[in-house]
Amino acid sequence: MTILDTLVQVKQKELKDYPENVEVVAREKPRNFLKHLNEAPGISLIAEVKRASPSKGDINTEMNPLEQAQKYVDGGADAISVLTESEYFKGDIEDMKAISKSFDVPVLNKDFIIDKRQIARAYNFGADIILLIVTILNDEELSTLYDYAKSLDLNVIVEVHNDKEIERALKISPEIIGINNRDLKTFTVDISNTENLIDKYKKDGIHFIAESGIHDSNDARRMVDKGASAMLVGESLMKASNIKEKIKELKEGVTVES
Repeated sequence: MTILDTLVQVKQKELKDYPENVEVVAREKPRNFLKHLNEAPGISLIAEVKRASPSKGDINTEMNPLEQAQKYVDGGADAISVLTESEYFKGDIEDMKAISKSFDVPVLNKDFIIDKRQIARAYNFGADIILLIVTILNDEELSTLYDYAKSLDLNVIVEVHNDKEIERALKISPEIIGINNRDLKTFTVDISNTENLIDKYKKDGIHFIAESGIHDSNDARRMVDKGASAMLVGESLMKASNIKEKIKELKEGVTVES
């Protein structure tokens, strides 16, 4: 059994405690990250609030999510991703709720979504963007969850890792595709994955987001050169001693002197 299989099992277990239906609450219309991507002159940065991961263990368990998000916003992050999976990533959906209320940037609910009730819950807690991971969904599930999220005016990042997954993703005509450089079954990372898949599948009307393994200006420049619209960065920002300078380095693709 892979780590990913275990994570999905954790979600299935959690869903047993959900009500049969999760009613959506009245809230302001979700912030439109797609609009930002359409208008942004350069590469955008989704900065991730992440305490831990199955592959890296504890990354920064003592951080205050609101303080971390404030540093991201002050540094020029275009959106904030919040890991809400609790068992292996030590996340909390209350973190996302607090961040969404406190800052006027799009907020991504980063989790392992396999059920419409999770999407409704994400919406209720202030998410503007959700992630759908192709490898844990069949075609019918992917289409149904995508359509439901769009009906709530949520932006959707459809995450893929390889040719088979991106070809499945393209069947639902997504506007945003996230290319995970990390193989979620082995947790190995290779940022050339984004380069290779963009080379094969880049087309008008789709924004590609490079996810995982982006640590420095060289990595960022490689993503820019291939035409990625955005990068999702967690670990290197969580560990950065100067977040503002790190964001500047990543977005500009140049090494910033400390």
